[in-house]
Amino acid sequence: MTANFAGLGHFEGKQPLEMMMSDAPRRRSGGRAGNTRGNRGAIEQMPWRIVENTDRPIEPLTQEGIEAIHEGAMTILEDIGIEFLNTEALAIFKDAGCKVEGEKVFLDRHWVMEMIGKAPSEFTITPRNPAHELTVGGNKLLFGNVSSPPNYWDMELGRKVSGTREKCQDFFKLSQYFNCIHFVGGYPVEPVDVHASIRHLEATYDKLTLTDKAAHTYCLGSERVEDTMEMVRIAGGLSHEEFEAKPHMYTNINSTSPLKHDWPMIDGCLRLARRGQAIFVTPFTLAGAMAPVTMAGAVTQSIAEALCAIALFQYMRPGTPCVIGTFTSNVDMKTGAPAFGTAEYMRATQMTGQMGRFYKLPIRSSGVCAANVPDGQAMWETSNSLWAAVQSGSNVVYHAAGWLEGGLIASPEKFIMDCEVLQLIQRYFEPIITRTAPEDIAIEAIKEVGSSGHFFGVQHTQDRYETAFHQPFISDWRNYEGWELAGGIWTAERASAKYKEIMADYKKPPMDVAIHEELRAFVDRRISEGGAPTDF
Repeated sequence: MTANFAGLGHFEGKQPLEMMMSDAPRRRSGGRAGNTRGNRGAIEQMPWRIVENTDRPIEPLTQEGIEAIHEGAMTILEDIGIEFLNTEALAIFKDAGCKVEGEKVFLDRHWVMEMIGKAPSEFTITPRNPAHELTVGGNKLLFGNVSSPPNYWDMELGRKVSGTREKCQDFFKLSQYFNCIHFVGGYPVEPVDVHASIRHLEATYDKLTLTDKAAHTYCLGSERVEDTMEMVRIAGGLSHEEFEAKPHMYTNINSTSPLKHDWPMIDGCLRLARRGQAIFVTPFTLAGAMAPVTMAGAVTQSIAEALCAIALFQYMRPGTPCVIGTFTSNVDMKTGAPAFGTAEYMRATQMTGQMGRFYKLPIRSSGVCAANVPDGQAMWETSNSLWAAVQSGSNVVYHAAGWLEGGLIASPEKFIMDCEVLQLIQRYFEPIITRTAPEDIAIEAIKEVGSSGHFFGVQHTQDRYETAFHQPFISDWRNYEGWELAGGIWTAERASAKYKEIMADYKKPPMDVAIHEELRAFVDRRISEGGAPTDF
């Protein structure tokens, strides 16, 4: 049987594979298996691996543009100053010879660049499972789960509700289950049913027992930071010396834009830096609200706010592993609401990526959207954000799965839909796609088929068809009639069903019994002591 495939439009209503392969030998029921390997449970997902971004970054700034933003950032630090609402930080700056007036610090550009030069351009974070060790920097690309929304939404509820510990645990399970999630951020949804004084203890316990990936701590008070460091140390079975020898965890802080760093975040970072743990500094600069309305101005302010904090940590402990982050976007000038996944957001991410390489620092960006439910808007805005991360040469992507409503909602359906995109990005960077060995050029197969045949039945295809292409786990590639016959299920509905399957398929990662007992005993003791102080 032969056919001319000059125009596949002739086959609308029936898949070419169905037409052409009816007489071809099949090696697996269902035809095309695609490039889905590893887990054969609720989904067939790609195996754990660190993505290597082999593309050249998109760099919208000219050399003059880079120098203009750098000069602007240095001018802010030297002439305008940054407020530090932390007395220890002010004392450290004074010791370094910086000009300090009240809570405002003025930094000499040469000192700043000297300090930034002490930060490593690449480092590792080793969680309790060394197989999930992360390399941060270079051309490595890491994805993390949604972090910190106070609210939860799923399709069964159909409405926004406050987060609970149970839902937080479910997101930890999702984060562990998906190989495309490399690290676990803060609370994927805030467990507001646990009192704030002990929330960090129970949530970190859940994180360390339900996952074995790199863990985060919030810098929201000395007790929370110290408790989390001790819990990560215990969970890893580490001595104090082993814990401090290299990074085993990280934090992420935001400046209080414009031009301010608050007390608890800087305090927590200083505590982490003393013990050799990683720090991500990510100013939250919304153009037109907390930063200039021009994106170059917003990026310039963001760079200044990040560099002054990184310089502080490098002076206090040279070589502290630091990441420069971007969370620069625009606002809806009609309502003041933040917007994400916009053209401006994408360009700001790319521009910050250029500046990060200029300073030889690893780069953090995000996978974010402003949509309220897991709909089309949610996915195009998030895809824009994720591909901007790729284009910018980002090394760490926060909120890569599960984010809605500008960070106010976490959704399991959105998490799973986002992981579909993350797996596609992973597949995009697999070298086999662009390999040009003789068998990939496939001259013999082209010669065999000629101008009047098809490639479905030739041996070259038969040897490769199961792994030739990426196979999604949520997307539905059937034609309309096939989709309708199967129930006409929309994407978010399929994701909701898959969420339940994954929860049933989830397997808790192993932990040594003695380590688990020590960890639980620490949590119980700190709870009995009252945990972290609160005013309620």
